[in-house]
Amino acid sequence: MEKVDPQTDNLIFVVDDDPVITGLVTARLEAAGYRVRSFAYAEECLAVLAEELPDLIILDFYFYKEGEVPMNGMEAYDEITRLAPEIPVIMLSAQEKGEVVLEFARKGIADYVIKDTDLIDNLQMSVKEVLER
Repeated sequence: MEKVDPQTDNLIFVVDDDPVITGLVTARLEAAGYRVRSFAYAEECLAVLAEELPDLIILDFYFYKEGEVPMNGMEAYDEITRLAPEIPVIMLSAQEKGEVVLEFARKGIADYVIKDTDLIDNLQMSVKEVLER
């Protein structure tokens, strides 16, 4: 990932229940100079928003938790925009259904990045573009 300006102190929240994805994304963002906090579930991220506001949230769409029904990305996005509408959100998901992407676009999502073989490159471009807006 491209190095950010050392004067920049951007904080990014990464919310994904896949520890491999979370670890990979977090490592790449930190290597690029961003401060990162990671969360396995949206509920954990939302609890922290009362105390700390990030510059950007990268949010998974689908969460799985054995024996429970965790909040999904759409529900989490709605709650984020209610609590802190100024925080841009990049949706990170394996979901490629057009209607899901369209619904997020209607709601004002900053970007939608598909979890595929180009994930890191596409996310790198998206983070840079969103934070420069």
